[in-house]
Amino acid sequence: MKRLGVLGTMVWDTIYGRGAEQEPAEEWGGIGYALAALEAALPSNWEIVPLIKVGSDLAPLANEFLAGLTHRAAAGRFVEVREPNNRVTLRYEAIERVAEHLSGGVSPWTWEELGPMVQDLDALYVNFISGFELQLETAHHLRHGFHGPIYADLHSLFLGVGRDGLRIPEAPEDVGGWFSCFDVVQLNEDEMNLVGSDPMEVAARALGAGVGLLIVTLGPLGAVYFATPAFTFLRQSSRQPRDVGPVATARIPAAEVADELDPTGCGDVFGATIVSHLVQGSEIEAAIRHANRFAARNLSYRGATYLHHHLRGEIVRQ
Repeated sequence: MKRLGVLGTMVWDTIYGRGAEQEPAEEWGGIGYALAALEAALPSNWEIVPLIKVGSDLAPLANEFLAGLTHRAAAGRFVEVREPNNRVTLRYEAIERVAEHLSGGVSPWTWEELGPMVQDLDALYVNFISGFELQLETAHHLRHGFHGPIYADLHSLFLGVGRDGLRIPEAPEDVGGWFSCFDVVQLNEDEMNLVGSDPMEVAARALGAGVGLLIVTLGPLGAVYFATPAFTFLRQSSRQPRDVGPVATARIPAAEVADELDPTGCGDVFGATIVSHLVQGSEIEAAIRHANRFAARNLSYRGATYLHHHLRGEIVRQ
């Protein structure tokens, strides 16, 4: 069996203003969306190795969630810590998110903790759910200490924390340093604009730092990618020289959405689905098309619990 490490944060979501519901919905979110997509899309010869810290206040519930994943490795790296678990309050107006507040929060991974846990992995998917999963120094150690390909969704790395835990769009310091730690980087359009106003300049900056594939999600417009010549995920290493040649780029249209119920987690489902297809050797555009379809299905489901059944096209009661 091949092993995919999944580094992220379990988050307990409280969601207001979702559809016609009067009372707030409470459920697992965060890396749970990506785990559900991996459960649904990862090939049978790969297994999930969660690299997740969870607060002791929610550890029993988190263990119950993970127990429902059949693709999960028997010996998971699921660490209970004393800090209160990450909790997020989301407030929606129609289908658009208007505010996100963070409370609690587990401590970042150190290289001393993480290093021994990644040595037997074949690939790594890093999702910055809180934005505090890794410090840049640890990410550099990971890049040089782990010899497989690394896919990173940098989403909440671009969110600061203001008064009362309000998440505020904010580019991290040394963006180029972060780029240099990963083989594939996923951003959304707003995050890319925080890096620079010219998409081609941002793409050149990322590829020049060592990224082999940059993917930018565009919401209802789909996604655009920028790739180095002859990019192949499983042979990729940002420590090796790149081929000289023209950059490949294209926009892949979004899939049709049956019913827009909840946009939470769409980017997480998108990225995890791409990883699931890249490890199979899929071409970039084919992987993005699959990811667009799963992200569209996620829009018509609420929460991460049992989401993998819905993504597979099975009937799930909510």
